[in-house]
Amino acid sequence: MEPEENIKPHAIMIPVPLQGHIVQFINLAIKLASKGLTITFVNTHLTHQRLMKAQSISENSPDYNIFSEAQKSGLDIRYTTISDGFPLNFDRMGNHDQFMEGLFHVFSTHVDDLVGNLVNSNNQNPPVSCLIADTFFVWPSAIAKKYDLVNISFFTEAALAFTSYYHMDLLKINGHFGSQDNREDTIDYIPGVQAIEPGDLPSYIQDFEPWGTMHRYIFKSLEDAGKADMIICNTVQELESSTIASLQEKKPFYALGPIFPNDFTKSTIPTNLWMESDPTRWLNGKPKGSVMYISFGSLAKISRQDILEMAHGLLLSRVSFIWVVRPDITWSLESNLLPPRFEDDVKDRGLVVSWCSQIDVISHPAIGGFLTHCGWNSILESSWCKVPMLCFPIFTDQFTNRKLVVNEWKVGFDLSSGRILKRQEIAQKIDCFITEANKLRINLEETRKKLEDALSENGSSGRNYKQLICDIKSKIQQKSKSNKTSFM
Repeated sequence: MEPEENIKPHAIMIPVPLQGHIVQFINLAIKLASKGLTITFVNTHLTHQRLMKAQSISENSPDYNIFSEAQKSGLDIRYTTISDGFPLNFDRMGNHDQFMEGLFHVFSTHVDDLVGNLVNSNNQNPPVSCLIADTFFVWPSAIAKKYDLVNISFFTEAALAFTSYYHMDLLKINGHFGSQDNREDTIDYIPGVQAIEPGDLPSYIQDFEPWGTMHRYIFKSLEDAGKADMIICNTVQELESSTIASLQEKKPFYALGPIFPNDFTKSTIPTNLWMESDPTRWLNGKPKGSVMYISFGSLAKISRQDILEMAHGLLLSRVSFIWVVRPDITWSLESNLLPPRFEDDVKDRGLVVSWCSQIDVISHPAIGGFLTHCGWNSILESSWCKVPMLCFPIFTDQFTNRKLVVNEWKVGFDLSSGRILKRQEIAQKIDCFITEANKLRINLEETRKKLEDALSENGSSGRNYKQLICDIKSKIQQKSKSNKTSFM
């Protein structure tokens, strides 16, 4: 039998087709390939088309490969695309439930076809041996089992969010989940979590009627992840130590974060699904630490009223700001989301863009604060750049992440006392935040050091990468051995 050190794993990697997931998967693919793995990276046709469009690359470029630069540097990353089960021009967000049902029942057949073709192909060298799929898919365990692949689930959120989902049965037994009159007292029985308030759980667990399409999909995907051979998480051992230690007692669980591009610079691999504005010149004219960056990420939607309250709050506060207002940030069909003359009223101190490279912006010296929806990528990036956060979670894991930022690490404040934005409160909180930001920066120094130390060769994430690759090779060898035994 082949010695373990000679085994070269070949992993198929498939992200959920959403911006925040794609970024992490691409960065992880680069990391794993640089450590000797062969990667076949799979995007949906639509994701591929959007990446091309954002780069202004003609659709008549059939051989366009997002990893061409990585391949030139010697990394063995192959790239392919598959259908998500819908025509390219189908409005996925406008028909959200229909799209989710498709991901639930149809997408797996396209994945199955692709994986089967790759596994059974004679020209795959080394042969495919692993599946690294997004935790938020419902089919990985079935496909990994069918093709005898090592099943690795990649969770793109915090370990605290994972353990909340993982222990939903416990929450249900104790009356904190799944009924109209959920208990509202502190939860102190989740292993590895000292205490968490019901309002800090992921929004899908907080909902009074968690029976919709999205709930079924999320809960089924987390149930499927429980069948994985191992779980990768984009977090850092030292930031969530007790939660991670508890999870590791149940399942091989590897904290590999923060999973950033090398040197935290803008990746040479396109990851943005929108055309970018470049506000660098505007920022260059601003004093150090004077600008508030405002972004609610790539997916979350807020009401038109929230946009108006935010705009009026910014007018009242007099803060300098860059505000990312995606064209699809609300459900409203109106094209003018901002108040009349808003951009004229703020033209010397405010800039509104539809999208930008977040890493480029928050690493700029002029940025002094980040008003964020608390997406996990945003939190890790902001912590790395030592930028204090003003938190306005909207849905999913963002409430859980806010708990880490505000209560655990003390590197941010809450924007509002409830979920409804009021302009006076926004202005007041922003002004208070600016006054208090230096206290948060002291804690951010410590958080940044933990992130940096984790990534060093002998840091926790550095060691976890080595352990992960060693365990993958061992698992491949075990499968190979059991296959030989079953044929004898």
